[in-house]
Amino acid sequence: MSEKLHILLETALALSAQFQTTLDTTPPTAATAENDDAANPSPLVLLSNSAKTLRAQVTKLSLLTITAPFTPSALCTSLTPVNDSVMPSMVTAVLMLTPGEYTKAFSLEARLLVKTALKEFSVLVEAITSFADELKKGEKKSELSKSEKEAITSQTGRVWDACDTITTLVTQGVVGHVVRRVQEWHDLVKDAISELEEWDPEEDDADFEELLDVGDETAKDIEKNGKESDEEEEDDDIEALHEQKKSLLRALKPIAQIYPAIISNRCKKGGLTASKSQIAKLESLTSDLQSIPGHVDEAAGSLYESNLDDSVRYLNKAKTTAERAIELVIYPWTENSTITEQQQGDKFTIWSTTWRKVMGNVIKDIQS
Repeated sequence: MSEKLHILLETALALSAQFQTTLDTTPPTAATAENDDAANPSPLVLLSNSAKTLRAQVTKLSLLTITAPFTPSALCTSLTPVNDSVMPSMVTAVLMLTPGEYTKAFSLEARLLVKTALKEFSVLVEAITSFADELKKGEKKSELSKSEKEAITSQTGRVWDACDTITTLVTQGVVGHVVRRVQEWHDLVKDAISELEEWDPEEDDADFEELLDVGDETAKDIEKNGKESDEEEEDDDIEALHEQKKSLLRALKPIAQIYPAIISNRCKKGGLTASKSQIAKLESLTSDLQSIPGHVDEAAGSLYESNLDDSVRYLNKAKTTAERAIELVIYPWTENSTITEQQQGDKFTIWSTTWRKVMGNVIKDIQS
């Protein structure tokens, strides 16, 4: 291995490790006014371009490594730009994605994706370094074996995937990212509802009876006598669980409906641009929508444990959080509309009023 290639490979590994540490320890840095002019790309454009360039250079690096003869000078032409500009630009871009301008979730995910790309790139560089070292020592011919080529190709694919994920995030933007996350939370609520629908309190009771059936006749006689005295009470308990299950489902289904309604009317439409003036409200909205699945799981889990009081308590938390989320976006996001236009609202405004009435009646029935 040439001395230049050795230095470039070692530099690539050192830079990757250093940048990963930087992403873990450095707070986001807002762009300065002079960096906001048209001559400088936005952080998202810089991030996307860097990811695409890394992908392209890694492709060349991989092909040059697995294609005989192994030519160190050719590899240097791909490693140099990655070390000098691609990795620094990628990290600079992601550090400029401040939570105040791009939301905490988007900023954090971008960092995690860049860290993943850097880690996968390091693994590829380590594999190339190992091959080059063996070649220099005369322990290997100037061509990789079939299994080694497959390993290099496979690792290259991992770097591609990491870069593609970054460009997809940039393409989605903050609004697209919010839509995806809201859909994920909706899916969690739907899964909890489906599980609750399939749950049968009587089956749980039957499973408990099987545990008691140990085969001892005396124990069975005692159990039988106990059953006769408690049978009516157990039937009442099971009936209460069935009723609570029905009531809980009646309340959870409207709660689940707020997700597609908000996606359609306040994310994909309704004036959401993720501008600086909208970020604070958007953070509150996503925080509420994210917490609802946890409350729903707790409400259902408490019911499975025959704890009706806790089930109602967590249901109320889910309902209150859902109401707060709706209240945040009851009117369109449009920034240039007048107060009168905002107060008139739209079809979502009307729908939200109906939704609150329905939820109020359902909760009232459950608590009565």
